[in-house]
Amino acid sequence: MDRRDAVKYISVLMGSALVGGDAFLLGCKSNSGKTDWLSAESVAYLDEIGETILPRTKTPGAKDAQVGKFMQVMVNDCYEEGDQTAFKEGMDKLNDASKKKYDKTFMEATPEQRKELLIAVDKEAKDYQKSIADYNRTEDDKGSKDAKYVKQKKSPHYFTMMKQLTLLGFFTSKPGLTQALRYTAVPGKFEGCIPYKKGDPAFA
Repeated sequence: MDRRDAVKYISVLMGSALVGGDAFLLGCKSNSGKTDWLSAESVAYLDEIGETILPRTKTPGAKDAQVGKFMQVMVNDCYEEGDQTAFKEGMDKLNDASKKKYDKTFMEATPEQRKELLIAVDKEAKDYQKSIADYNRTEDDKGSKDAKYVKQKKSPHYFTMMKQLTLLGFFTSKPGLTQALRYTAVPGKFEGCIPYKKGDPAFA
């Protein structure tokens, strides 16, 4: 699975365009490659968020793919400034939500509490995404002829970005490609017809 296929896969899975997808495909950088805006503790925090979204089962989980570090680089190199701010503030919002709900930080919460919290936040994120879909349409889409009418694009919900990056980071990692998907080294021989059983993982 190459970058373009991965971006398409995550977009279909999430039902929305991947934030920073164009920069990811083109290899563009927005902050001169500096990735020290997160402490080691914050990267570990993102790892735990990712692991709650995509836990280890018979196959590796998000922590095996080091999605925390992946998120750090992606947000730094591929996100616009507004999305970067929304993501970073979202880390605090999620922690605050955990404290409010369980009187514990996210890192102190049990796996069951983390899962319950993220299910609730995921619903909140989906409702939010629906609410900004029309807002973020261009004026041409709306047929407006008022050149003076200008508005600022709203950033996606922070959890939408976290979820997208968890999936993208996992399915472009070595553990995700070789252990969660069926990996065939390239170049290899061409096979026009391959037997498929229901439940077989997709090819990497």
